Amino acid sequence: MRVLFSIVVLCLLLVQENVAAQSYKLRPGDRLDVSVWQDDKLHRVVVVQPDGRISFPLAGHMKAAGSSLVALEAKLKSRLQKFYAETLDVTVSLTLAYKDEIEDEVLPDVVYVTGEVNKPGPFEMKKPTTVLQALAWSGGLGPFAAKKRIQIRRMIDGEYELYNFDYKAVERGYYLEDNIYLKDGDVIVVPERRLFE
Repeated sequence: MRVLFSIVVLCLLLVQENVAAQSYKLRPGDRLDVSVWQDDKLHRVVVVQPDGRISFPLAGHMKAAGSSLVALEAKLKSRLQKFYAETLDVTVSLTLAYKDEIEDEVLPDVVYVTGEVNKPGPFEMKKPTTVLQALAWSGGLGPFAAKKRIQIRRMIDGEYELYNFDYKAVERGYYLEDNIYLKDGDVIVVPERRLFE
């Protein structure tokens, strides 16, 4: 009888967890574990960026904030399926919810580096960090980076404030005051250079 009771309780907990996963709406700062059973190389931990999007190989950038885990799985599967002959099994699970919802754990501040860098993505700041340091974490600028047009985007009262950063000038010792200290949620955007730039 006790075994039957334990099985029933376990089933109820699993159903409750499944309902919670379907009803939870993703928010910027959520960390997701994404796996594609047919391709181990696509296993990633991604963070929902401040603009509400995620970036995933082959699928590109897509809106994640406001979606449920199930809806995001379907969206990812739809984008990835055209690259595979067999039917894909895509799983998205929430590994860490947005830090405002976590009472007992203090998460480190995170900055995002995107665009023409060697390793774009989120980076945890364990100490005060400048723009140059964050670019170094991202493996440095890519070969097609527009070094003079780098931007730092900071969310203030629901709107982005833009800071320009001229890497070439700072590299030569000019405009050193532009090498600002970053704050949690800052996004560094390194655009691709234009023709003849």
